[in-house]
Amino acid sequence: MRLLPKQENAVYFLKDNVTEEILYGGAAGGGKSAFGCMWLIEMCQKYPGSRWLMGRSKLKTLKETTLNSFFDIASKLGVTNQYTYNDNKSTIYFHNGSQIILKDLFLYPSDPNFDSLGSLEITGAFIDECNQLVLKAWMVVKSRIRYKLSEFCLMPKMLGSCNPAKNYVYSEFYKPFKDGSLPKHRRFIQALPTDNPFLHPSYLQSLLRLDANSVQRLYYGNWEYDNDPSALILFNKIIDLFTNTFVKLGQKFISADIARMGADKGIVLVWEGLKVIDYLIIPKSKITEAASEIERLRKLHSVPLSNVIADEDGVGGGAVDILGCKGFVNNSKALFGENYFNLKAQCYYKLAEMINENLLDLSIFAAIAEVKDAIIQELEQVKRKDMDKDGKMQIVPKDEIKDLIGRSPDWSDAIMMRIWFEIDQFVFYVN
Repeated sequence: MRLLPKQENAVYFLKDNVTEEILYGGAAGGGKSAFGCMWLIEMCQKYPGSRWLMGRSKLKTLKETTLNSFFDIASKLGVTNQYTYNDNKSTIYFHNGSQIILKDLFLYPSDPNFDSLGSLEITGAFIDECNQLVLKAWMVVKSRIRYKLSEFCLMPKMLGSCNPAKNYVYSEFYKPFKDGSLPKHRRFIQALPTDNPFLHPSYLQSLLRLDANSVQRLYYGNWEYDNDPSALILFNKIIDLFTNTFVKLGQKFISADIARMGADKGIVLVWEGLKVIDYLIIPKSKITEAASEIERLRKLHSVPLSNVIADEDGVGGGAVDILGCKGFVNNSKALFGENYFNLKAQCYYKLAEMINENLLDLSIFAAIAEVKDAIIQELEQVKRKDMDKDGKMQIVPKDEIKDLIGRSPDWSDAIMMRIWFEIDQFVFYVN
């Protein structure tokens, strides 16, 4: 079988002595799954007695999709007589002693640390549609790549395939690749359907008939689009936040997300009306020091204490006590009996409405790339939870967002808390 040019590029990185993680993704039909299967077959043939992982979010889906691709590729390569497949053990056994173990890599509440992979030892891994995993799953699998590496003189190699998504594959691979800051042990290869000359023209036409966001993601490989119907904030409106310089000024406020246990920073925002005019990133420090910094900003900008709010959950409660300001309790009841699961959900829903109406101005961060990118990524994760179920309106919880983007959404939480004052003063901005 002849490799496509980008597949040949991926082969180079899979065989060098520097690269450890390769993300091969970007759009549908670029030959990603087939390439991963070819790589596993070659490795099993070349290194008798080696052990490899083929993974996906759900084992059932893996067997219905990627495994069938494996069988198809093996048939075309004429190697079907070199292995047997045991469905009960979800393992492909090569006659030379090599194995490919099929694994379910979904984050189950009963196994938050992926302890089920604890005793696993593998020589390398291919994870198909890795955008459907959380970052922790990816990293745990990588930590298990140690089987016979010294014997085979190999270094750990992980290959992942994906379509564009706004989670860790974006923040850990695509964005650093785009900015030229991708570390040497990682590589990103953009795959497009037009790269594959073997695709039937009707398939390409079917992609172009999808909705606009899907066309951008699956045909053009545009990572800046997201077609998740549960998203509360329009992507273009998030981008507008950094150019909404027309937003009128008003009273001054401070909203602060205090660094919690295990967090590495806190975020303090100073507002004039709905425009951020100053900010502070507080490294993980003593609560007294964090409170002192907030008080310094309050005096500098002449912000009334009644217009200061800080996260009261966890260690943030200590800062609230010291300052004497308003405390934001995420899981407290929604104000005025509105039909929200908790106060945090209520404020995020209102924040989404206001952003979609171009009522906020974050232009202070327009030229600060790291902060701007973090805010965009976090606000894109503001989504409805259980949108098809009746009951009170909820949002995807912080722990799930942290798993998706690999960090805590500190910026969006600090922005969200500012909305408490708008709700409390009966100022509702709706369509």
